[in-house]
Amino acid sequence: MNARSRVIILTATAVLLAAVAVAYTVSHGAEPAPAEGRTSGGGTAGGGTADGRRLQLLTNGRLSYTAPPGSRRVTSVECDRAYAAAGTVACLRPVGALSAGALVVMDAGLHQRRRVPLTGFPNRLRVSASGRMVAWTLFIDGHSYATTGFSTRAGILDTRTGRLVTSLEDFAITKDGAPYRNRDVNFWGVTFAADDNRFYATLSTGGGRYLVQGDFAARTVRTLAPGVECPSLSPDGTRLAFKSAIAGDPKRGWRLSTLDLATLKTAPLGETRSVDDQPVWLDDRTIAYTLQLNDGTNQTWAVPASAPGKPRLLLDNASSVSPIP
Repeated sequence: MNARSRVIILTATAVLLAAVAVAYTVSHGAEPAPAEGRTSGGGTAGGGTADGRRLQLLTNGRLSYTAPPGSRRVTSVECDRAYAAAGTVACLRPVGALSAGALVVMDAGLHQRRRVPLTGFPNRLRVSASGRMVAWTLFIDGHSYATTGFSTRAGILDTRTGRLVTSLEDFAITKDGAPYRNRDVNFWGVTFAADDNRFYATLSTGGGRYLVQGDFAARTVRTLAPGVECPSLSPDGTRLAFKSAIAGDPKRGWRLSTLDLATLKTAPLGETRSVDDQPVWLDDRTIAYTLQLNDGTNQTWAVPASAPGKPRLLLDNASSVSPIP
């Protein structure tokens, strides 16, 4: 075989491999995951939701986007957690044997704007509705909120000013109306109000778990109600979706509920399975969350924000969902 023939063969092989790679990128994640306990009005196994919503999500740890119903675009960007709002895409990079974790903030074209090195295992991530504020939670010790002795660290980045708070534990705490300090304090599950200053989160201390309202500029938090974990503020700013431990015992799992901020009254949602996730409001009427099957596959489900509504499968093989306006 002469040199010219070898060049032709190698070129053809490279073109074929490139075509296969492109086909894989487009179709990856379109295979149905095993369904468990589907209800009527189930979701689509591919990528687009049955009602045509556009969502950002993770497919096997890769940043993905729903297209028309039945398809999904999977990128090469790897994240353990992801969230997007108003053109800001936040990604918690996976922690590997030879790599540390990091928060990466990107624009809508997935071009990096800011990288913050982090130590810990990614757990929660949120971007404010304006795209300005980014908050994350890491496990420092332990890997579950159902165990004792775990430690978390929650931080906030103001992408406009560059101000970085690496730990909410540095904020002044008011508990039950009085200044409070304890070495066992942990925070997790931050969600932002429309003013990009007020936020809500979970505070754990002294064996109890509390909803707190925070003031980013003043560096303060104060307790509002007990038993509220991983809050998520509704688009209209009037309610929080959250998980609460069954009978106050996280080892028994969690149930989803909503809390009216004006009255602090709670209402359980139609999902009766244990949900260990920070829920997401797709709109003022619908709440989404991730459930993990026994084989480790993730599914995203949706439930009406007003009980009694039945949950439905929104997307197979999907986690870290956020709506795209």
